Amino acid sequence: MKILVCISHVPDTTSKINFTDNDTQFDTNGVQFVINPNDEFGLTRAMWFKEKQGASVDVVTVGGADVEPTLRKALAIGADTAIRVDTPATDGYAVAQQISAVVKDGGYDLVIAGRESIDYNGGMVPGMVAAMTDASFVNTCISLEIDGDKATAIREIDGGKETVTTSLPLVIGGQKGLVEESDLRIPNMRGIMMARKKPLNVIPAVDASAETATVSFEKPAPKGQVTLVEPDNLDKLIDLLHNEAKAI
Repeated sequence: MKILVCISHVPDTTSKINFTDNDTQFDTNGVQFVINPNDEFGLTRAMWFKEKQGASVDVVTVGGADVEPTLRKALAIGADTAIRVDTPATDGYAVAQQISAVVKDGGYDLVIAGRESIDYNGGMVPGMVAAMTDASFVNTCISLEIDGDKATAIREIDGGKETVTTSLPLVIGGQKGLVEESDLRIPNMRGIMMARKKPLNVIPAVDASAETATVSFEKPAPKGQVTLVEPDNLDKLIDLLHNEAKAI
């Protein structure tokens, strides 16, 4: 079984975010980038298939040379080969076109992507890749088992969970629950050394069109001043909620 894991290169949530050029460009200075958490759950599940079922695991991302450290981390975790599509990740549709070309060229049986990235939270790429490659699709996936060319997946739905069966090829949008957080892997020294010898293939982009463009960014408004009320002063609390907050 050939598995392709889609990796998003995203800012660490502890990084301070700023914008430049009249808030039209994301300022990457001083920002630490990591593997998108939803993708990390998927990569860990792919490692299980590799170790238990002999699957091969490749990882792919779309972007410039600055994303290669993130791909190297994926290789250190255990992926066999990394693929970088050499073009900026302009929007979800363009990224899906690039990844779909990789899927078709590589003949992958299973594509594991995160249900969304934590930077733009678009949540579009996995479904579009499935449509472009004529594969089955399961989103918000929290469990996946493969037996031959048959797959059994559990996904979160409103109010509960749903178990579905389908056949390969398959694209999933994975999330927390696909593996336990305690099972996530941290690259060790041996993995880091081996990653240096594994192939990181840079391939040219296919012709693709971006359907959206970022006009500007805006940070959330700063929190307002907090008014503290003594626990036993209910009259003042009610007055503030009624006259200031207009909540009652």
